[in-house]
Parts: sequence; structure tokens; C-alpha cells
Amino acid sequence: MHLEFRHLRSIRAIHQAGGLARAAEILNMTQSALSHQIKGLEDQAGIELFVRRSRPLKLSPAGQKMLKLAERILPEIEALDDEFRALRSGKTGRLHIAMECHACFEWLLPALEKFRHAWPDVDVDIRAGLAFDAFPALLREEIDVVITSDPIALDGVSFNPLFDYQPTFVCSSQNPLAAKAMVEAEDFRDQTLITYPVSRDKLDIFTELLTPARVEPRAMRQVELTAVILLLVAADRGVTVLPDWVLRDQRANPDYACLPLAPGNITRTSYAASRAVDTGKAFMAEFLALARAERLSQG
Repeated sequence: MHLEFRHLRSIRAIHQAGGLARAAEILNMTQSALSHQIKGLEDQAGIELFVRRSRPLKLSPAGQKMLKLAERILPEIEALDDEFRALRSGKTGRLHIAMECHACFEWLLPALEKFRHAWPDVDVDIRAGLAFDAFPALLREEIDVVITSDPIALDGVSFNPLFDYQPTFVCSSQNPLAAKAMVEAEDFRDQTLITYPVSRDKLDIFTELLTPARVEPRAMRQVELTAVILLLVAADRGVTVLPDWVLRDQRANPDYACLPLAPGNITRTSYAASRAVDTGKAFMAEFLALARAERLSQG
């Protein structure tokens, strides 16, 4: 038997309406067309689906079985249709974010909290982009956004600028380097450099200063949390380089000295990389706007 969704809708409508005339109005078709459809279905099944002389029109035992099928399947089809309609309108979707920036969590989470209230039907998740190769995952549609400072040429990927920042040297006020106007690559040769646990190609201090100058710090120490890095620096257990916006509360703290890196004008840009086809989605545009606004509000 060749059964279609329209057949199930017709069975349900006739049962709910109690007759062909009203059911035809509900289905927006003529009564004769509906009657012809039901007759064709009964011919395929080889059995009557309705008790013809009943008023209102009642389903036969075979018709009841088909009604049960309709009541199980049609709500799922209608729910799926609603989801697709919402996706087309941009009201629902997925926003899974990979982070290549440890310090960005404290900036991004407030933006995502606002986004959650504005777009409750969008599935939001954050994954540390340091544990896997983020850009291939983006192309495979395993994630939807990569927060990065290292744009690369990739077909089908858009790099949406969020904000500029300056990598800034931080040391204890007791460190001799605290007296300098700016810090040069050579100054790191006798220092312990404290960094996040990432590869050198993801650290501004190496890509922008030390690697080009072929300078190695005396020692390196990797620390997961920004707050712990700053505690160690305040205790003069090492020095670090962090984005200037992370240091907004430390610049006035007498325990720290915050200095520019030579030549004093090193500027980097943070991006939200997404698949180009997703950039125009309403919720993606809202996320980008909230992310930029949150960064500005933090000073």
C-alpha cells in the first residue's frame, strides 16, 4: 500500500470533523476530491476505513489503526517543519565556539549570557580550541565559531574582526625591568617567562617579538589561569605578556609594572572566524555585535 502524509492528514481531519464536508474545509480541498482520495486509499488497502452509514462519520477498526499511525507520525512531522521554519527565519540554530585564547573566557562569558537571553532557542557551547585543530573542525561543521588572533586564508571561512589589543609586558614592581619605558626582546634573556599552556605560535610574545629576534627566555613556566599568572608575577616569580584589556585592574596596582613591548606600537586583532554561509544569519550577527560591545564595555 502506498501511504502518503496527505492520507494520514485526511484520516485525522475526518475523524476530528465527523464528516467529509467539514474535513474538506479544514484541508482546503473539495469534498469530492477528499472522497476520491479516501476511496483510492480504501481500494489500495482492500478494506473500508469508515463506517459509511454512521452519523457522525466513524472510523472502522482498520481506520482506527490508521488514525493511531497518523497521531504518532504527524506531530513529529509538524514539529520538524516548525524547526525548519525557525531555522530559515534565523530564530534557532547552533553556536558552538572554540577558543584559542585563554584570557578571552572572562570577556566572552558575559556576552554569551546576554546572547542566551536574546536567543534562547540557539544551542550555545564553548570548547577549548587548544585541545584540537579548530579550523578543520570548523570546516567539518563540528563547531561554528573560532575565537582567534591568527587569521589564515581558508576557502569558505570569514574572519570577523572583534577588537584590537596590544600585547603588554607585566612584571613585579620589584623587578629591575619595572624602571624601563618599554621592554625589548633582549630583556627576556634573564627572565622566567610565564605563559598559558599553548604552543609558541599561539603566543604573541613569541610571534611578535622573541622569535623574530631569535631570543630565548632564561626559563619558561606554563600556567592555566590568568589570576594565577598574575599572582606569580606579583611575587616576582617571573614575567608575562598579556592583552592590554586583561590588565585594566592591574595598571593602578602598585604590585605590578605594565609596559609596552618595543617598539611600542605592536597591535593585534581578535577575530571570530565562522563559515561564510553562516555569517549572515541573524543570531550570528547578534553574537558578533554583543561580543564587540562587551569588550568595549570592559574598557
